[in-house]
Amino acid sequence: MASQDWFDKDFYKTLGVTKNVSDADLKKTYRKLARKYHPDSNPGDAAAEAKFKEISEAYSVLSDAEQRKEYDEIRAMGSGARFTAGGPGAGGFEDVFSRFGQQGRGQTADFEDIFAMFNQGQGGFGSGRFGQTSGGFRGFGGPQRGADVTARTTIDFATAVHGETITLQGEDGKPFKVKIPAGVADGQKIKLRGRGRPSPDGGENGDIVVQITVRPHPVFTRDGLNLRVVVPVTFTEAALGATIEVPTLGGDPVKLRVAPGTPSGRVLRVKGRGVTTTKGTGDLLAELQIAVPSHLDEAAREALEKFQALEPNENPRADLMAKARR
Repeated sequence: MASQDWFDKDFYKTLGVTKNVSDADLKKTYRKLARKYHPDSNPGDAAAEAKFKEISEAYSVLSDAEQRKEYDEIRAMGSGARFTAGGPGAGGFEDVFSRFGQQGRGQTADFEDIFAMFNQGQGGFGSGRFGQTSGGFRGFGGPQRGADVTARTTIDFATAVHGETITLQGEDGKPFKVKIPAGVADGQKIKLRGRGRPSPDGGENGDIVVQITVRPHPVFTRDGLNLRVVVPVTFTEAALGATIEVPTLGGDPVKLRVAPGTPSGRVLRVKGRGVTTTKGTGDLLAELQIAVPSHLDEAAREALEKFQALEPNENPRADLMAKARR
């Protein structure tokens, strides 16, 4: 910033506050203005971007107690002052000096005060801590972080369980790769750091946030790190016992022993055949459901009727009814 700007710019007016504004009200006003004029809220609006930089510059000075004091003193001293084309350190201080009484011994002291304020030898007003602008939305002197970009993709159930690197298309039409970690869940978000929109003022880029949707599988479901599968068994397999085959996700079937008298709904566990992640490995849970035949030939019907006549005279719903009456 040119030295003359410190005299010409009224930071209080830029923020629309009075000189005695409190720190809390100053911060509140700045945040309101910053939200209004931030480039993310006004894409492509050069006037809004310029206004945002002005209010950020003003707040960076007024929010710092020491800088605010220096600014007030300089404004009070330099109102109406003008530098010559040579700038600070090259002469042209006559208008400023004329504001101080040039009489006797007081003149030397006044000159020393002026030179101290101008930070002589450091490039004048426009350099050093006092001359720096914030450029930051939060008003703490840092540049703005770029905006995040949200992307969505739908993947197969097996891809979610085992993991895979997929390719998506970015906002600019260019492809980019996303590593899907093993065990990603439906609705989970994957963050690609620094792959989002660039900063408007030299800060770090935003992120790409990829939201995952997982297609349902016709057979398997997720239960944490476990996989669940419903396995039909016949009445005779459940009653007499049997060895059955159970499918696994992406692998060969496994054989399970069904004990005689197994009720419908019993869950058999296959260790280590679930979802494998850095947090561990789950199991395959096979829930047995007795399949009732929808069509019986005459011989099968007669056999079942004979069995029915031999069944124990017990009501399987007796315990249920008793509990319901409690």
